[in-house]
Amino acid sequence: MRATRVLIIDDETHIRSIVRAAVESDGGTAYEAATGATGLELARTERPELVVLDLGLPDMDGVTVCRTLRGWSSAPILVLSARHSDQEKALLLDAGADDYLTKPFSTIELRARLRAQLRRARMGPVPGGDVPMTTGGLTVDLARRAVLRDGVPMHLTPTEWALLHALVTHAGRTMTHRQLFDAVWGRDHGDAQQYLRVYVAHLRRKIEADPLRPTLIVTEPGVGYRFELPA
Repeated sequence: MRATRVLIIDDETHIRSIVRAAVESDGGTAYEAATGATGLELARTERPELVVLDLGLPDMDGVTVCRTLRGWSSAPILVLSARHSDQEKALLLDAGADDYLTKPFSTIELRARLRAQLRRARMGPVPGGDVPMTTGGLTVDLARRAVLRDGVPMHLTPTEWALLHALVTHAGRTMTHRQLFDAVWGRDHGDAQQYLRVYVAHLRRKIEADPLRPTLIVTEPGVGYRFELPA
């Protein structure tokens, strides 16, 4: 949560203090609002990366605040409430909230939930996973464990698949020989460069249009390999 801006909308001073302490203990910056109107105005001016929202506000219902925020903000919303009904929880989630924490709550759980929501918000789509990746005539669908070259399904061995999976999920970033070796073989002995040289050659023959002039799996001499992102 380093340098994270968190907006706390709650009319109870001691709850705001607890949440502020949790945010600041993880290196974040907290903004406080005691009403829904003030909270929405702070959200517009400070553009928080996460919102902690109480249901029982004095000027408007928390559901209204949640829906208003969702009209223009994708920041995660963690709802705090003393209400326990499943119907209430479902209503908030349907209104756009991301998580729900019932009062009273532990600081440890609060901090963990805040960190989890921030991790999720900062994750981009997994290349080839959230949606299939298509580049240079190659389609990789990690969810279905499918690889197509110009529309034709390709058969990969388990090791070739593990290597492609590691490269695709880090597409656009160079992975060192050691990182790839650990991801595919998961052991501390053996010649990483030699293993990779052999299996990268096998993989290129199957997925590259011209294995001698690879455009998908690019060699970074002396460092490792990089899977090129779609243009």
